[in-house]
Amino acid sequence: MLDELLHRVSNHTPRTLETDRRFPEAAVLVPITRSDEPELVLTLRASGLSTHGGEVAFPGGRRDPEDPDLMFTALREAEEEIGLPPGLVEVIGPLSPLISLHGIKVTPYVGVIPDFVEYRANDAEIAAVFSVPLEFFRKDPREHTHRIDYQGRSWYVPSYRYGEYKIWGLTAIMIVELINLLYDAQISLHQPPNSFINI
Repeated sequence: MLDELLHRVSNHTPRTLETDRRFPEAAVLVPITRSDEPELVLTLRASGLSTHGGEVAFPGGRRDPEDPDLMFTALREAEEEIGLPPGLVEVIGPLSPLISLHGIKVTPYVGVIPDFVEYRANDAEIAAVFSVPLEFFRKDPREHTHRIDYQGRSWYVPSYRYGEYKIWGLTAIMIVELINLLYDAQISLHQPPNSFINI
């Protein structure tokens, strides 16, 4: 079942993002556990961080000048932030890059990891590591929707609530692309749902 889903990711052609090359680059890892009920692994960023403090995100960060490519960046940052050894990650392929509110081009990489990893959160950056079943997002159980006007069009971005965690923004956009790809869920980011909040 999981391998069939991952086949879709590996055959996926991400949207290209024509950007000014001066945008700094970053990458995140979108870790999926290899299990009967696959889960997405997410982090809660430490509240004292200068950007996205206290927000839910995938492990990742800025590309270092010596990083050979963005996939390396995603794996390096995941090891630094949550203690995930790169050797445990089977990278499947990229999702579409996005530009963050801080003007950073972020490329997500989907990777499969064992479901028995013991995470070691870097306390300076990460307040918590948690996982959410993929099935949870498949049902699109959004708490509400934010409208974001970006690159000349409106995006209707879901905000999810999972236990004490709020999952929204760039992370939610990446999750929607993944869930649509894996399950043909047809969750639209460009059509308003029945209710949304302007921000």
